[in-house]
Amino acid sequence: MSKPTKKSLLRDTIEHIDIKQLDVKRLVDSYSRMSFSARDLARAADIYNMMLADKRASVWLTLAGSTSAAGCMQVYVDMVKNRMVDVIVATGASIVDMDFFEALGFKHYKGTPFIDDGLLRSLYIDRIYDTFIDENDLQNCDKTIEKIADGLKPRPYSSREFIREMGRYLTKHSKKKDSLVQTAYEMDVPIFCPAFSDSSAGFGLISHQWKNPKNHVSIDSVKDFLELTQIKMASKESGLLMIGGGVPKNFAQDTVVAAEILGTDVPVHKYAVQITVADVRDGACSSSTLKEASSWGKVSTVHEQMVFAEATTALPVIAAHAYQTGHWKGRKSWAFSQIFES
Repeated sequence: MSKPTKKSLLRDTIEHIDIKQLDVKRLVDSYSRMSFSARDLARAADIYNMMLADKRASVWLTLAGSTSAAGCMQVYVDMVKNRMVDVIVATGASIVDMDFFEALGFKHYKGTPFIDDGLLRSLYIDRIYDTFIDENDLQNCDKTIEKIADGLKPRPYSSREFIREMGRYLTKHSKKKDSLVQTAYEMDVPIFCPAFSDSSAGFGLISHQWKNPKNHVSIDSVKDFLELTQIKMASKESGLLMIGGGVPKNFAQDTVVAAEILGTDVPVHKYAVQITVADVRDGACSSSTLKEASSWGKVSTVHEQMVFAEATTALPVIAAHAYQTGHWKGRKSWAFSQIFES
C-alpha cells in the first residue's frame, strides 16, 4: 500500500452546517415529551428562546473546544448576524486558528484519528481528532497576526480591542467574507479571548514582541475582565449559552462578582445553558455545574440547564430551533462594542 501524500490527506474540506436550512422544530417538540438527554436538550432550547424573547436581557455566547473547526462555524456567524448573540467569550483557538484562519482563505479538512501521527508531523499536517490542518497555512495565520500588531500603536490592548482590529483587517483582506470575526466587527458584537495567547495569536504576538522588545503591542487580560464586567453592568439582565466550559465560561460568570467588587449591584445571570461532555464526579465539569455556580452568586437556578452532549450534535439543533421560533426578529442590537469607542 502506498504512503499517503499531503495532497491526498488534505482533499475533503469540512462543510459548516447551515441552521437556516434545518427543520428541527418538530424534533425538539418531540424531545420535550421524552426523557434523559432528549428532554434536557429540549429544555435548553426553551431557555435559549426565553433569553431571546426577554427584551431586557443580553445574550452571551461562551465558546470552548474545537466546534468551529468541526463544522459549527456558520452557526456562530448566523447567530451574530441575526441578533441571537450580543457578546462572545471564547478560546483563542476558536477565534484565530479556526475562524480568522478560514477568513484568510485556508481550510480545515476531513481526517481520521486512525493514522500515524508521526507521518502527519513529517507532512506538516496538524490533527484535531478527525480534522486535519495544514501547518504551513497556520504559520501564515501567525504572520498575519504579527502584521496586524506591527501596524498598531504600541500599548496594552484588551483581546476585544485586538480582535476588533482583526475584523477591520478582514474588511479589506478576507478571502471568505462570512467569518465570525468580520461579522462581529460589522455588527458591533465584542469578542473576548481571555487566554488569547493560547492560539495562533500567541505565535504572531511573540514574534512581534521579539522584534520590538522595547515598544510593542501586548494583551491585557485584566482589561478584558474590566471591559466584560462593564458590559454586564450596562445590560444588567443576561443569559449565558455556554459551549464547553473552562476559561470562557468562568470569565463570563465572574462578571457578577466583579461588578459587586466595583460597587455595582447587578443581578446574577438570569438564564444559563451549558453543553458539555465533562464529568461532574471529579469535581470538574469544566469548572462546575450551573447549580454549583449559583453558590458563588453567578447564575440563577430558575432557568438553567446542563446538556451532557457533544456540542456539534446539540448546538445546531438548539440554534436552528431558536432561528425558526423567531424571537430574534424583534430583538434590538445592543452594539456593546460602542461602549468602548470614543
